[in-house]
Amino acid sequence: MQAQTKTPADQAPSTELKKFNLDDLCTLSDTSKRTVRYYMQIGLVDPPIGATKAAHYLHQHLDQLLTIRKLSDAGVSLERIRDVLSGEAPPVPPRRRQPGSVEVRTHLFIAEGIELEISPEQAGLSPEQVRTLLRAFIKTYQDLQGENK
Repeated sequence: MQAQTKTPADQAPSTELKKFNLDDLCTLSDTSKRTVRYYMQIGLVDPPIGATKAAHYLHQHLDQLLTIRKLSDAGVSLERIRDVLSGEAPPVPPRRRQPGSVEVRTHLFIAEGIELEISPEQAGLSPEQVRTLLRAFIKTYQDLQGENK
């Protein structure tokens, strides 16, 4: 049995090694040259590799521009986008409430006259964290009731 060897034609081209000129980068990211240059000026996008007419861009530049577009379209500020590009967790933009939209809320009964409404998803709470919060509210209420006696 012969071992199969892959020729370069059999291998998928790596997009990491693909080079883009500024026109290609702008077309692929649907961003104007002026905007790309501005993003480079303020440090959101890495500068090109090389200088003058020999300058080129890599897939990482395209990824940066696509990330900026995605977050910007979601209403995230350029300052916050800079944080995300430097490794911070991406923000979760709030969903816009539309007529007919359905929201799930957790309605917690603490005591007579005291109820708490939570949107665990928006608050970023797991079911266990909601239970812990409920216990803490109930304990605090009971402590306050003990002070009034």
